Amino acid sequence: MDNSLVFETYDGKPHEECGVFGMYGKGEVQPAYAAYSGLLALQHRGQESCGIAVNDCGVISYHKDMGLVSEVFNPKILNKLEGQICVGHVRYSTAGGSVRNNAQPLVMRYVKGTIAIAHNGNLTNAYEIKQELERRGAMFQTTIDSEVIAFLIARERVVTHSVEEAVMRTMEQISGSYSLLVMSPRKLIAARDPNGFRPLCMGKLGESIVFASETCALDACGADFVRDVEPGEIIVVDENGVRSIQDFCQGTPSPCIFEYIYFARTDSVIDGVSVYEARKEAGRLLARQHPVEADLVVGVPESGVDAAIGFSEESGIPYEKGIVKNNYIGRTFIKPTQQERRRSVRLKLNPLVSTVQGKRIVLLDDSIVRGTTCDRIVRMLKEAGAKEVHLRISSPPFRWPCYYGTDIPSKEELIACKCTIEEIGKISGADSIGFLAVESLPQMLHKEGCRYCDACFTGNYPAPIPKCMLEGKEGRTCMPIEK
Repeated sequence: MDNSLVFETYDGKPHEECGVFGMYGKGEVQPAYAAYSGLLALQHRGQESCGIAVNDCGVISYHKDMGLVSEVFNPKILNKLEGQICVGHVRYSTAGGSVRNNAQPLVMRYVKGTIAIAHNGNLTNAYEIKQELERRGAMFQTTIDSEVIAFLIARERVVTHSVEEAVMRTMEQISGSYSLLVMSPRKLIAARDPNGFRPLCMGKLGESIVFASETCALDACGADFVRDVEPGEIIVVDENGVRSIQDFCQGTPSPCIFEYIYFARTDSVIDGVSVYEARKEAGRLLARQHPVEADLVVGVPESGVDAAIGFSEESGIPYEKGIVKNNYIGRTFIKPTQQERRRSVRLKLNPLVSTVQGKRIVLLDDSIVRGTTCDRIVRMLKEAGAKEVHLRISSPPFRWPCYYGTDIPSKEELIACKCTIEEIGKISGADSIGFLAVESLPQMLHKEGCRYCDACFTGNYPAPIPKCMLEGKEGRTCMPIEK
């Protein structure tokens, strides 16, 4: 028996890397408190570190640390963060890089003053840019590609007339995904990559302008939704008002489809599509594509519940709560023994025996990545007395890694690259299994003529992937840039 202490991710799901929040204040609301509320609402996008930077008449100060928003901030700290403009960030790192030095916002002092940036996404050419900069004498203090962006903006600002022009020049040099907030002594700038991989929206709180990764953060701080930041758009907010630069809006947008399947919070609306309605529609599609005779529909909380409701509505099979989630366990926990590791799912999820006992269950979950968790949940329900468990997944099988800011692992780790769907069903212990058909993803969104990035399911990457990232284990061994 292995008695070593092991830290492990509890859910086996892909994770998004960051959430951003910014505010240009023109009212009674203190931006730091608005950022605190917004970051609490975005906590699902990153639980490892967080931070807030504020601008008080040109002087930028900040506080950031490892931990949840509620752990890092308190009224005493927030009261010290006085200012009229702010940017905030929550972060989730992939393998490695989980250190305080990588926490954001990044605050950089240079010859023109100070800037602070908050970044959600992943640059596909960060390694090459960083190597070139280092050959010219640049020194970096972190291992995140966000620092590459900050360095380029600062370098371009020295030879341009404005921060927004420096951001434009930087966008000409970087590739990949980025929803970006840049705070200078007098301005707040929001920018979204031309593909629009990661979400970014704008709201209004009185006369103040607010930016956030998701609309749920606008709701949390009391702001009204105005519109989404368009893919490729730069929005500048200063004492003269709000203006838009659309020089990079000429391409074909391809936002990440997995935002709707799993990443985003249920109550958010992204690019005009309700996340809740999209997930319910995925459940309805599954009911038509993979019908089954059963007594109850149960969703794996929280991610599978919305699709389970849609499956129930379409199939006529009643939906009931069959699994209870412990909301007070963090993203990782300690599993001290092999025996504990085998039954670790019970620390997070527990069946309602009175609901599932003697019943034929349709179990809805959003995805299967490595296949290390679904068998435990199926076994848990059967041990609780379920007569049958039919597994339905509201996304297609993962077959390709992501290079745009999601920690979907290499192909060697993806169970769908090693096993057929029938074999995955046997491994899970389910009586039957069904995945959402990849062709039906656009139907899930109820949006005519839409194009989204589904590369993790199809391998059709909408933006070029450098050779470096494709070598080895899909390039992850040659990329010393981590978020």
